Amino acid sequence: MRARIGDWLIVPPAPHESHGRRGQIVGLVHPDGSPPYRVRWLDDDHESLVFPPPDAHLERHPAHPAEGATGR
Repeated sequence: MRARIGDWLIVPPAPHESHGRRGQIVGLVHPDGSPPYRVRWLDDDHESLVFPPPDAHLERHPAHPAEGATGR
């Protein structure tokens, strides 16, 4: 799993829980994007250092509209 700042980390619920977690990656420990990640969680707006569980996945943050633009 390789993340970029702005990506979303999605952690599905554990078998005994009713909901998963979704958080935005706000910091990387390693320049290659490997875990752990500094994540700001949507449910409580707190940040934590996270080693994602095996069933977690990333949703890429869409590129800024100006990125890769070649003009009109």
